[in-house]
Amino acid sequence: MKKLGIITLLLSCVLFFTACGAKEEKQNHLKIGASPTPHAEILEHIKPKLKEKGIELEIVKFDDYVLPNKALENGDIDANYFSTVPYFNLQKEENNYDFENVGAIHLEPMGIYSQEITSVEDIPDKARVIVSNVPSEWGRVLNIFVQNKLITMKEGIAIDKASFEDIVDNPKELVFEHSVDPTLLTSAYENKEGDLVAINSNFAYEKGLNPVKDSLMIENEDSPYVNIIATKSVNKEDAALKELVKILHDEEVQKWIDEKWGGSIIPVN
Repeated sequence: MKKLGIITLLLSCVLFFTACGAKEEKQNHLKIGASPTPHAEILEHIKPKLKEKGIELEIVKFDDYVLPNKALENGDIDANYFSTVPYFNLQKEENNYDFENVGAIHLEPMGIYSQEITSVEDIPDKARVIVSNVPSEWGRVLNIFVQNKLITMKEGIAIDKASFEDIVDNPKELVFEHSVDPTLLTSAYENKEGDLVAINSNFAYEKGLNPVKDSLMIENEDSPYVNIIATKSVNKEDAALKELVKILHDEEVQKWIDEKWGGSIIPVN
């Protein structure tokens, strides 16, 4: 009996230290899902800084806006870095995700591009405007047209809730078409499928477009459409995730982001 008790005690110790080791490994390893540009590039830049803190960063790249949240929900990744606040809120509502926004990192101003039109004043009557099929993006696109005095919207409509039915004045009779997947907007631009195309900056960059230099119109810096780090609510206090956000807010990192993308990716705190 005495020998059996010793063996039991030893096995308990082995299991305890194995569990502790697994816990420590999880805490010191972060698996983050991200859009290739600029999100994954920014994460690559801070990898050495995280390693200095004892945190190994693994980056999983996603080319669409659906799979990163599914991967997070399934536990395949610890967090994701791709979505804007309005899109994040919409996805939580539609899919009943128990997610938490743990840090705003940067703004990618939405740009309106054209192959033929070179100034806002030259936008013709009944011009076709190609917009993504993501409802949470519609308000930010419409707001750009409001800012450029091309349309007027109903009063009191929140930007992230606005839709095309909320337009009350459209003197040029612009035609907004909103059936294109965000990943295909650059193709719509290249193929001249519309007179104007609203393109998310991350997709624009992948095709060599600079929102500041190449867009006909661009979103203001006070936009609420900042890109965030999201995780499951149960992990919102995770020490490694907090360190990740802290480093992303570091002055050197923010300066690097600003310089690398020529001011068209705007860091936020």
